[in-house]
Amino acid sequence: MTETIVRRTAGWLTAIGRSVARIGWPRTDKDRAAVMISSLFLHIHPARVSRHALRPRATLGLGLVSAVLFGVLTVTGLALMLYYVPYPNEAYRSMKDLQFVVTFGVVLRNMHRWSAHAMVAVVFLHLCRVFWTGSYKAPREFNWIVGVSLLLLTLALSFTGYLLPWDQLAYWAITVGSSIAAYTPLVGREVKFLLLGGHVIGPMTLLRFYVFHCVVLPGLVVMLVSLHIWRVRKDGLSGPTVTVAPVEETGGVFPPSTKTYGLMALTRRPSASVAARDPHDEVFAWPHLLYRELLVTLAVVVALHIVSLLFNAPLEEMADPTRTPNPAKAPWYFLGLQELVHYSAFVGGVLVPTAIVAALIALPYLDRNPHGAGVWFASERRLANTIFTAIVAVAIVLTVVGTLFRGANWAWVWPW
Repeated sequence: MTETIVRRTAGWLTAIGRSVARIGWPRTDKDRAAVMISSLFLHIHPARVSRHALRPRATLGLGLVSAVLFGVLTVTGLALMLYYVPYPNEAYRSMKDLQFVVTFGVVLRNMHRWSAHAMVAVVFLHLCRVFWTGSYKAPREFNWIVGVSLLLLTLALSFTGYLLPWDQLAYWAITVGSSIAAYTPLVGREVKFLLLGGHVIGPMTLLRFYVFHCVVLPGLVVMLVSLHIWRVRKDGLSGPTVTVAPVEETGGVFPPSTKTYGLMALTRRPSASVAARDPHDEVFAWPHLLYRELLVTLAVVVALHIVSLLFNAPLEEMADPTRTPNPAKAPWYFLGLQELVHYSAFVGGVLVPTAIVAALIALPYLDRNPHGAGVWFASERRLANTIFTAIVAVAIVLTVVGTLFRGANWAWVWPW
């Protein structure tokens, strides 16, 4: 009797599992291909992938790390919303409660804060990797623009979240950041008013930043990330194409065919799919790709836990509009622009950021040379790589100067 109950229960559980996963744990190559095709989440990968795509040097895993960080931000952000009140005094008290009252609240906030900073850095590095490997070339031009948009949205997400703790650091950083936005020609004042919900930072500003940070911007990021991944799935990862030379038919004795074939239609397909690819260059995505992605995901989550346990997110005194710190600095990712604004408001606040974004968007349509795609620092792109690397180096130097070498009244100071 007991044996019958156990057998029937196991059968029901197996049937339930098959109704969800359909294929079950794959044990053959056929199942490994089928499980990738039949799953909504796994279908973002093809059944077989090139060995080149598995090499860490090909992508450095930066796209996956960005997606993992966004997932951590989503989970921790939803948990923080249970304790956070988007009104000035209550917002600061919420931070104090997370620090001293809520169980593991400080770790939760630390993970959210450090994930946000890490995502800004990783998305920027991801964009650099795509440029240095020439992966924006055809047919990936539009996906490059989607990637640039995601970088801007990531900056906006981190910027809007910066104000939510409502401490001195957040208040004056947003004051500086919104002042940079006010330098926009013709509509600068309107942009600042729309951003702040008034002429000064107050309850309406906090509410607007909260809505943008928790609803509007994450929704846009989810849509663009879905489009970004879908385009990667359709276009494939760039890299050296490994093809096999067509085999010249030779005479011989072949077994008689038992099937008949007819040409039903001609369809237009990407040339990459039609080209003869070396079958030895491809492996099944399950387990070769999925296990690597799982390992990277675990490494990112473990690293975030370690950093969050060792280093607390900063929380200064409650925001005080009557007490201005000297110097008041923007968030670190805008300190390069703040350094430029120190020399010229128009150059730092308008000309440079506008020119950089316009150049990034136009890049894949100006560079029509198909050579060098998927190759790090290809010799065919020496000039473009040199210019881009110089711009990145200048941005890093300006950020370091703004972070470490600027003191009261934005005067030069030595950090040692």
